[in-house]
Amino acid sequence: MEATTRWAHLFGRLLLAAIFLIAALGKLANWHGTAVMAAGKGVPEILLAVATALEILGGLSILTGFKARWGAVVLIVFLVPVTLVFHNFWALEGAQQQMQQVNFLKNVAICGGLLVVYAVGAGELSLDAWLARRAGHGGAELRQQHA
Repeated sequence: MEATTRWAHLFGRLLLAAIFLIAALGKLANWHGTAVMAAGKGVPEILLAVATALEILGGLSILTGFKARWGAVVLIVFLVPVTLVFHNFWALEGAQQQMQQVNFLKNVAICGGLLVVYAVGAGELSLDAWLARRAGHGGAELRQQHA
């Protein structure tokens, strides 16, 4: 894999992970306010806790490139219902509709990025690649992913 692709893959993963990790930290920093807002959408606190855990685990997986394909799946499973519940622009009007449509489409685009991670894996600059090299696979699994 050429250097530009290798680094673009790494930075793409880092940027993709950042939105989930920052959002999870924000939830934890203002748990009560987040729980009240979620309850207003019919989401119980236990589901909020599960969602926050998924954001952290999936975000760390994408960030580090450790089991990034699984991390991408976890984040898609998290993102689809969140998008449908919290960004239901079709039920709104005016400026609120426009704002929620932008957020809906942002989440759709993020799902696209996660699908790319799922399709191609973590890349050469990842814990998965490092562990494969350390185990003596010599990157054969990574070459096979990109064949």
